Amino acid sequence: MAQYFEVHPDNPQGRLLKQAAALLARGGVAAVPTDSSYALVCHLDDKPAADRLRRIRGVDAKHHLTLLCRDLSELANYARVDNRQFRLIKSATPGPYTFILEASKEVPRRLSHPSRKTIGLRLPDHRSLQALLEVHGAPLLATTLILPGHSEPLNDAQAIREALEHELAAVLDAGACPLQASTVIDLTPMGTGGEPEVIRLGRGGLAALGLA
Repeated sequence: MAQYFEVHPDNPQGRLLKQAAALLARGGVAAVPTDSSYALVCHLDDKPAADRLRRIRGVDAKHHLTLLCRDLSELANYARVDNRQFRLIKSATPGPYTFILEASKEVPRRLSHPSRKTIGLRLPDHRSLQALLEVHGAPLLATTLILPGHSEPLNDAQAIREALEHELAAVLDAGACPLQASTVIDLTPMGTGGEPEVIRLGRGGLAALGLA
């Protein structure tokens, strides 16, 4: 059964975050709040956990998973980012954006897109999630918490626990999230002189990226 951690949205309790991080380190999948909607997360280097995350979400290997990062320097460790791409990302982060970039060698091949060798990266603007990432000490592999057959992400931590109590190791409750997925921008065309491509328009506005 999923352990339930109710944390303060602005000053999350460190001891609870350490317990949640320990469950992730042991291969658990957790539901966590973000600045767009709740997400499913697991340890980056744990294949069984990543497979379980995909199964819960109902997606296959072609679905882009996302790395939740603490800062821009960490992002640069997992993606190939040129100066133009970096400036665009910096202009809108932290925030509710997912950027599709060419994966670096630090990303296990099984986690990147099977044909494009790309990965989604996010720097979320959410205090409790940032604190969890700090305690965890590395990016978390993530996907929006949309259940199979549904079109909208789940937003209520209690409802998430009831729906997935036998699938998850933990639910981190820091209150309701905005009920909207992140905006997804493919930056890989910029690597060959092209322009960013909007894959999904979500909570993040395009004006901050100079794309409005």
